[in-house]
Amino acid sequence: MHRARVALNPAAVVAPVNRRTFGSFVEHMGRCVYTGIYEPGHPSADEDGFRTDVLALARELGVTMIRYPGGNFVSGYRWEDGVGPREQRPRRRDLAWRSIETNEVGIDEFAKWAEKAGTEIMYAVNLGTRGVQEALDVHEYLNHPEGTALSERRRANGAEKPYGIKLWCLGNELDGPWQTGHKTAEEYGLLAASTARALKSAEPDLELVACGSSSSSMPTFGAWESTVLEHAYDVVEYVSCHAYYEEHDGDLGSFLASAVDMDHFVTSIVATADAVGARLKSTKKINLSFDEWNVWYLSRFQNAPLPSEWEVAPRVIEDRYNVADAVVVGNLLISLLRHSDRVTAACQAQLVNVIAPIMTEPGGPAWRQTIFHPFARTAALAKGDVLETRIDSPTYQTARYGEAALVDAVATHDATTGDVTVFVVNRDVTDPVEFTVDLSAFDQPLVVADSWTLTDDDVRATNTSDTPDRVTLRPTSDISTGAVTTEGRTVTLTLPRVSWTALRLTHP
Repeated sequence: MHRARVALNPAAVVAPVNRRTFGSFVEHMGRCVYTGIYEPGHPSADEDGFRTDVLALARELGVTMIRYPGGNFVSGYRWEDGVGPREQRPRRRDLAWRSIETNEVGIDEFAKWAEKAGTEIMYAVNLGTRGVQEALDVHEYLNHPEGTALSERRRANGAEKPYGIKLWCLGNELDGPWQTGHKTAEEYGLLAASTARALKSAEPDLELVACGSSSSSMPTFGAWESTVLEHAYDVVEYVSCHAYYEEHDGDLGSFLASAVDMDHFVTSIVATADAVGARLKSTKKINLSFDEWNVWYLSRFQNAPLPSEWEVAPRVIEDRYNVADAVVVGNLLISLLRHSDRVTAACQAQLVNVIAPIMTEPGGPAWRQTIFHPFARTAALAKGDVLETRIDSPTYQTARYGEAALVDAVATHDATTGDVTVFVVNRDVTDPVEFTVDLSAFDQPLVVADSWTLTDDDVRATNTSDTPDRVTLRPTSDISTGAVTTEGRTVTLTLPRVSWTALRLTHP
């Protein structure tokens, strides 16, 4: 059996855990909104038409922030279409996903949903087909208290108080030729800077996110960020990162090492941003908003054409996730936490139905996909500070990412309670790994409070509406290859093959 080890030290702090790390994403795409969060005729629908079964699962998931309303959708969106009396709202073509947008749900309705779910809103403005004035208009509608045309319009529509949205995305993926209103880095950088200055004239303490590259495979990756930040460095707080991962051609070993690529993505953009800051002689640090990330079988989507007919809420990219996908999602969360010093906002895309942890059927049930479980447990247990986790682990060779560790982990320490939580994955596709956590640097002894593992003999196992709990978290000790032992100031776990585990330690 392979062995891996990590020594934890409460003084070796990376950064505080940022609650915005546990964000999600609701786009007007496919069935994310309509028959996802909103379905007035559903048996569980509340007085506003929201599915309360989905609301309950969103709260259980632990989502802290929602990016809205897109995504590619936002680059052609007219926010005014979604406010005021529903019977007067226009139906529009959505060119991004070739569908009809009814505008039954707009920003006022979504803000009600977010309040019920207990989440912050990250609002994305349209800089594809629109510009500075439209950004100022939607800001006035959402955030200005009263006494102006658009703030009074909001109040007349039922929202007396401003929404107070603080985090704003300046467009979406405008480096992509597929994007409505695609721009060069120079064009976008100038527009982003102008929009940012105008918004901050209206509300100086807004936090603004400039579009980074749509993926690290873009030919302009790095150069795009450098050019954009040359223009906007002094007026934005974040640059965005987007990354999706999938298993290619049965290469499970490479897929399980996807977080190696996410780590490289983060360090590359941090280096690029810091280089721009150095050239500008600025002491300011630009943080990263990893506001689209997930497992997404993009190759399937690219090989399947968009709907030929213009439909309302067509079924688009409704990936069904298996055990291996969930382990990768858990590992991507480990990567995000590991970089908490610079990644201070993140959104798993998306929340419901569209490459999502939550699935629904119209008029029917809602259930948790496999990827729901590592997200929910990490959001619940990651508290306090992120600790440095330098792991002594065997390695293996991957076709896509080169050498990768068999075991990857991150740990958090809550000084107020003394709790330590270790999140760990075993990427070995055939064998369990013995993993030891050395706690000798802590002043007081720690004992195992609980340990939960996601794994299965069948790494392709999924959850469905008929078998919603086929794959779930189980106590580590209940798994045939699982074991947790304590000796002195060390805890040793036997990690099953292709598994994700959350180990919580506390004072006796």
